[in-house]
Amino acid sequence: MATTLPPPSKRRRIMVAEEARAQQEVDSIPSDLGSVRVQFVDHSTGKQTGAPVVIPVAEATVKNLELILNTLQGNDATERVPYRFSHESNDQVRDIVKDLYHSVLKPRTETTEDTITLKHKPQAIFQVRAVTRCSASIPGHGEAILANAFSPSTSSRMVTGSGDKTARIFDTDTGTPVHTLKGHTSWVLVTSWSPDDTTVATGSMDNTVRLWDPKTGLHLGQPLKGHTKWVTSLAWEPYHLRQNSTSRLASSSKDATVRVWDTVSKRIDLVLSGHKSSVSCVRWGGTGTIYTSSHDKTIKLWDSTKGTLISTLSSHAHWVNHLALSTDLVLRTAYHDHTGHVPSTDEAKTAKAKERYEKAAIINDRIAERLVTASDDFTIYLWDPLSTTKPIARLHGHQKQVNHVTFSPDGAVVASSGFDNAVKLWNARDGKFITTLRGHVGAVYMSCFSPDSRLLVSCSKDTTLKVWDVRTGKLKEDLPGHRDEVFAVDWSPDGRMVGSGGKDKAVKVWRH
Repeated sequence: MATTLPPPSKRRRIMVAEEARAQQEVDSIPSDLGSVRVQFVDHSTGKQTGAPVVIPVAEATVKNLELILNTLQGNDATERVPYRFSHESNDQVRDIVKDLYHSVLKPRTETTEDTITLKHKPQAIFQVRAVTRCSASIPGHGEAILANAFSPSTSSRMVTGSGDKTARIFDTDTGTPVHTLKGHTSWVLVTSWSPDDTTVATGSMDNTVRLWDPKTGLHLGQPLKGHTKWVTSLAWEPYHLRQNSTSRLASSSKDATVRVWDTVSKRIDLVLSGHKSSVSCVRWGGTGTIYTSSHDKTIKLWDSTKGTLISTLSSHAHWVNHLALSTDLVLRTAYHDHTGHVPSTDEAKTAKAKERYEKAAIINDRIAERLVTASDDFTIYLWDPLSTTKPIARLHGHQKQVNHVTFSPDGAVVASSGFDNAVKLWNARDGKFITTLRGHVGAVYMSCFSPDSRLLVSCSKDTTLKVWDVRTGKLKEDLPGHRDEVFAVDWSPDGRMVGSGGKDKAVKVWRH
């Protein structure tokens, strides 16, 4: 008797139906629409790229548009760059997802009689592969791991902060601890590497900030004392803004102040006081502006040279938990990029850091460093704080508190993580909702993009990490392994590894 196959599961039937529908959509471009004129325009400079090109509508797919644009720019087959295309009409910006017909012509924003202007922006020219396995599970910490961060220059070094009053630096290639940073007298809540990779800063519940040499694991001078309550967040001065080779560090605290420290003399440079409640997060922008969010429902912008208040952004109705900048990754990594080439002189390093920042921040010949904030009022606000104090958009959809927000490195997508077990993706240009990533069965604590912006990893109370495909919104990899809640996750700037830590006291390193 022949073996009969079991009927397909409900999930399989839905997947097959979706694939069939997608295939039908691809095939359903009418063949009688003729051709359309397309003018390519550089997204960052606003200048035209070549003359208008006539393309058959049936063949105006993203892949073919990339091919034409690379040909116009004189790139041969080995130098081809992948691009993201968008079209602006009546103050509405649409991304070209698959082809011109479905994104522009079908919604009737343009006709085949018009010249369609497409803005192009290069995507990352390297591709990060999804992490699929746990390559190391490293014990050592005596309490839960609360924070972790990879070195900006290499994925083989990672620092973690724990409730056992220590921070540890790990060699992720061999899966072994290198240094234990002892000195704090309470939980280590935040860890941060300086952009030039020479210093590690840790902030603790003992109200102090400490600086360490990552090569030796030794203290760099005395602890930085001044806060009267615990330290909640740290932000280094961007490398291209440094003067006289002195690096500064901003620390926010539950005592409602932000202190800017000179890390060479170990003295307080500025005290930014103006918030009425705990300061939850601090970021140092590439134009010299310090951004702070607070439990007093406001976000404040400060001048980092004078220490004066520039403006206050107030739209949230509850605590502001977290904020992120569209340039976070380039500010964190300074002159370190995917090529691994490090300039030899300080001037060249500063020039490269500035060039990378401007490439990420300039839109239409203007530095547009966007800001996104997450709150306990279940909403997220998108801001262009350098030009207006009014928000660009209010992003609502979460059913519970929003704990964490982050921009993709290319500045095109915002990911938000909430206590409603969901990660949501939003268009970073206009705040439009893209999709909800469902799969976690516990609160999602934070998420982190891969350096090429194509993947997202999230960590949750449900003990798992999940890797998502940003373009399709589908689950790429489910990564069980932790035995308890996962509080911290970071994707290394070179894309090779993901590091995570949580309540089970184990540091896990994940790779492809």
